[in-house]
Amino acid sequence: MALDFNGKIAVVTGGANGIGLAAARALAAGGATVWIFDLEREKPEETARALGGRGCVVDVTDRASIDAAMERSGAPDIVVANAGTGVWAPLDETSPEAWNRILAINLTGVFQTVQAAAVRMKPRRRGAIVITASTNSYDGEATLVAYNASKAGLLGILHTAANELGPWQIRINAVCPGLIRTRLTEEFFTNPPLIKEYFRDIPLGRGGAPDEVGNAIAFLASDLASFITGATLFVDGGQMAAKFGTWTEETADFSDGRWRLR
Repeated sequence: MALDFNGKIAVVTGGANGIGLAAARALAAGGATVWIFDLEREKPEETARALGGRGCVVDVTDRASIDAAMERSGAPDIVVANAGTGVWAPLDETSPEAWNRILAINLTGVFQTVQAAAVRMKPRRRGAIVITASTNSYDGEATLVAYNASKAGLLGILHTAANELGPWQIRINAVCPGLIRTRLTEEFFTNPPLIKEYFRDIPLGRGGAPDEVGNAIAFLASDLASFITGATLFVDGGQMAAKFGTWTEETADFSDGRWRLR
């Protein structure tokens, strides 16, 4: 059954690259009029034109910036709150500046995006919102204290918004990606010894692609998910389901960036 977004306006924050761009492509492929909201350096207008959509320069840490862009796009039917960032540093070396910046983008930025969407969706009594959370919403991966805290906080937004917006027939869900090959994680994927060990704990034996998350986002935004709200969908190759390492050299080989059974 194909996803049908014809006649719908879809907004994707952080939509000019990575998971956001993949989500924008999936929504556009279903017929949505897609608006990409992103920073000026990411060239959102140019990226959106390639999809047949439109773009706005938006800083999600600035509520006025979000509101101005949504006035341009019109009341959205779908909002993907995806903009995010991260910095690797040990807990005792994470600076206040890094902490504040990451929470401002990843947590406050999503709150402001969801709030702006809700204000415009409630009068129409319909809408779908998808948040890009993370497997790190649940675990405590080392050297990512600010990122982990911000992504854990998104679940509080998710559950509260699902409770409050449900009576207005507005659904809100989250995807929780595992290790996905994006600009932010490229250095890991080009380090075979590192990913060999990391992928031991992923039942599917590999990392993910942005399109695999984008497709999950599109599903949650679609009418096929019409009775799903307040849910988190792991897109992690089974990583969060596996307590101990799945892969060993006794039964499998690691090559071309993934584990395979012999």
